[in-house]
Formats: sequence, C-alpha cells, structure tokens
Amino acid sequence: MVDPTPEEHDSPAGSAGAVAAAPDAQGGEATPPAPRTSFVRRHWLAVTVLVLLGLPALGLGIWTAAALSWSYSEGSRAGYVQKISRKGWLCKTWEGTLYTDIAKGFRSDSFSFTVRSDSVAAAITALSGKRVTVTYQQHVGVPTSCFGETEYFVTAVEPSPE
Repeated sequence: MVDPTPEEHDSPAGSAGAVAAAPDAQGGEATPPAPRTSFVRRHWLAVTVLVLLGLPALGLGIWTAAALSWSYSEGSRAGYVQKISRKGWLCKTWEGTLYTDIAKGFRSDSFSFTVRSDSVAAAITALSGKRVTVTYQQHVGVPTSCFGETEYFVTAVEPSPE
C-alpha cells in the first residue's frame, strides 16, 4: 500500500469523518442509499384526514369562541316574563319570552332570549309573571344553536316597579 501524498491526505475525501461508498460485488463503485422519504409522503393518509377534518373543526372552534366572547350590543328590556323553559336535545339552554308593554294591559312586543346561567334562570323563574328588567348581550353569528336558540343572552334580572 502506498502512503497518500500530502494533497490527498488533506482532502475532505481522505478525512476521518467522510464516509466512502463501499464497492459492489463486481468491484465498481456502489450507489449511495436512496434518501429517506418525507414525513408527509410516508403518512399521506393521516395528513389528508387531519387536513380535511381538523382544519374545519379548528376554524369552527375559533369562530364559535370569537362569537361568544364578542358582544355586538348590550342593553336592558323591561316587561313581563311570559315563559322560561330548559330546551335542547344535547346542549340544554334556558329559553324564554319577555312581553314588553306600552301601557298597562297592552302588549306591544315579545322579546325572545337565552339564558346560559342556571342561577340567572332560577331568578327569572322566581320572578315569572312579574314586571322585571333583564340585562342582555347580543352575540351575532354564533354558528350553532347548541349555545342558544336566540342571539340575545340574558346576564342579569331584577324586579322593576309596576
């Protein structure tokens, strides 16, 4: 065996860190191993399912959270609570109707509302049939009726003088 010349010794091919391809059975140069395929190509079905189902679910979740946390308007209405009931197949919410009046004995308008808090619903139930003032927030664009059938969410109730 011949000692390498100084030029060959300093070259990157002659360094200890370099890996040389082993010769094949015929004595020629071996082909380097094929590069490993990417994660997306190896798991294409799982990635496709995640994209087709996960991204819309994530978008719906962000939309719902934004619609429930942002209030379009806030206010109060006075009138008589006509009904309040717990409704829903899967997501139970309290739904009610308040009749506003122009003058005593004349109903002018009905106001449908949703209550998400059980304690507020209990207070409304206790004041049912009496004149009350409800404080509400309007949430526009809530994507499903699971959070309430109306866009008006009552947050407080207090009795009001007749």
